[in-house]
Amino acid sequence: MRLLIVEDDPALADGLSVGLGLSGFTADAVGTLGDARAALTGGGFAGMVLDIMLPDGSGLDLLAELRAAGSRLPILLLTARDQVRDRVQGLDAGADDYLGKPFDLAELAARLRAMLRRQEGRAAAVIEWNGLQLDPATMQGRRDGTDIPFSRREFTILQALIEHPGAILAKSVLEERLYGWQAEVESNTVEVHIHKLRAKLGPSFIETVRGAGYRLGKPSEQDGGA
Repeated sequence: MRLLIVEDDPALADGLSVGLGLSGFTADAVGTLGDARAALTGGGFAGMVLDIMLPDGSGLDLLAELRAAGSRLPILLLTARDQVRDRVQGLDAGADDYLGKPFDLAELAARLRAMLRRQEGRAAAVIEWNGLQLDPATMQGRRDGTDIPFSRREFTILQALIEHPGAILAKSVLEERLYGWQAEVESNTVEVHIHKLRAKLGPSFIETVRGAGYRLGKPSEQDGGA
């Protein structure tokens, strides 16, 4: 899942990007409302972590703008303003969740997973598709009673495909899920991880659509696993 972090403390923003990356998120960070607005015009974010007190205004103003425009982007307010009245104001303004500083990174990751799960209309924490169970909290899979380990990037690609069963996802779309703005995109990363996923799940689990991208194989064509 790709997140936009709006936080003006560079050390905290970097820590969030790295820490959430270890939990399976791809995070891009900006430090002002102006930069956040510019980033959002490009789209591609599944959610946002938003500070309230920013150099060029209040995060609540951006929140209000987005909701007034009809945006349903999941937004978690992460701020030092943690009085009850602050939390009530933020939630009533349209935030999906609210967490005060200081905070525990594991709790933040769990809250983000829950927030995104609600956005997808999914109640269960585990994602299931064609006999495969995926746990975003551990980035592990399970099929036919057997645990299947995945690397962070393998899991990210697999989750993206399962979120869009039947759809063809271009290589560029998968790269966007894997890399933040500052990361150098390796030319064959997607192909390498697709190869590894097929080795674990079966050669027909993921199809290559020449010139277009990748999609999940039809359930009737799935292999029993490697």
